[in-house]
Amino acid sequence: MKIRHVNAGNFTLVEDVNETLIAPEEGFYWIDAGLDDLILLQPLFMLHDLAVEDMMGDEEQRPKIEIYENHYFIVVNSIRFDDEEIFLRALNIFLGRHFIITVTKQKISELRTLKPILWEEEVSRPDKFMYLLVDLVVDNYFTVGDRIEDQIERLEESILMSTKKSHLNEIIGLRGEILWLKRVLGPQREVINTLNKKDLRLIDDQLQKYFSDVYENAVKVSEMFDTFRDLMGNLREAYQSSIANRANEIMRVFTAITTIFMPLTVITGIYGMNFENMPELKWHFGYPMVIGIMIALGLTMFFTFRKKDWI
Repeated sequence: MKIRHVNAGNFTLVEDVNETLIAPEEGFYWIDAGLDDLILLQPLFMLHDLAVEDMMGDEEQRPKIEIYENHYFIVVNSIRFDDEEIFLRALNIFLGRHFIITVTKQKISELRTLKPILWEEEVSRPDKFMYLLVDLVVDNYFTVGDRIEDQIERLEESILMSTKKSHLNEIIGLRGEILWLKRVLGPQREVINTLNKKDLRLIDDQLQKYFSDVYENAVKVSEMFDTFRDLMGNLREAYQSSIANRANEIMRVFTAITTIFMPLTVITGIYGMNFENMPELKWHFGYPMVIGIMIALGLTMFFTFRKKDWI
């Protein structure tokens, strides 16, 4: 657990957590905690039992906002895209008058990248801290969206160049992750909309208006992943069409080969009946002549098919 006194974007480390119980003359306290630290923090800040219970559970947390008497509990999901796989990590926020507590199970990059922004914006209020943090979380979805779009384009080019069976597994896997992510974006968008519209006494009225911009970005993110879902559907159709075309090409070649060999089979069938009176049966050059006729007939049919673009 790290405790910082934040004033005008400047950080001062605090050793004793009990100091944070009294509001500072200027600035606020930021407590960056883990799950184990809640045992100490819950009675000190009177954090609601239900909020703490939600974080302690093994089930995946949905984005939400809960209003309590002396603090708000907000959950948003940070997104990561590593090794072609999407990860969501819950960011739990307790917002009070003079403090903000962030609790995470894993490291979240937005908390690290937020620090220089706090200094640049000269942040001295916990509600402004929360606004900048949520804004960063939503903006990161655009970055991940760009990478997903690049992956879809690469997959499309690969399918058009040379279709493989592995492409179907990639399409199904990526489409499943996009659909799963879509289910999370809806509740998260509603949380931001609540921060934008609901009368919240712990958030400054002027600052609350800025959440409308974050909400618009959240809507754009949701629409972007709707587009990705449609693109994955089109990609699957392209894969199936490519497989069907490839099968048709193979069948066309096999059909052409079969057609070429049909008259040759007729000739060999006739000469294989062992009749006494066969054309050129006792002629010395009879066998080479028949072979020559068969080769000439086969080549003639082959080039005729090529000219008509049948093979």
